[in-house]
Amino acid sequence: MAKSLIKLEIVTPNGVVYSEGVEHVVIPTANGKIDILQHHAPLIDRLVPADVKVVKDGKTEYLAISSGFVEVYAEKISIITDQAILVDDDDDQEIEAAIKRAEEALIEGKNSKFDEAQLQLLEASAKFEQARKLAKGKAR
Repeated sequence: MAKSLIKLEIVTPNGVVYSEGVEHVVIPTANGKIDILQHHAPLIDRLVPADVKVVKDGKTEYLAISSGFVEVYAEKISIITDQAILVDDDDDQEIEAAIKRAEEALIEGKNSKFDEAQLQLLEASAKFEQARKLAKGKAR
């Protein structure tokens, strides 16, 4: 029997990052992690920076995402986020360097006269890099 697939599309300001039929997806939302399969009840929720677990052809892969929104329909999941990356292709040293840069920028921002919106952007960037590291660890 063929497995039921739901289309997952992840879009960033730079374009479509992921567009595939998948078996199911675990998405980090402001209300907790949600496991979504085909024919899921429609929903719209806010994303938190973390890892997205994708099961396709019986294999699991992870993506790191930043903040954004998710829309779920019976046959399609749309994730709209600031950043997204498939972590299988990531280099561990590159991730550690990115985390360090993000944390340093956040500390510098807190010590300067940045406004709240700029600080939130720096904090989101730091959380994204941490999510990237976490997702990379799960992908092994």
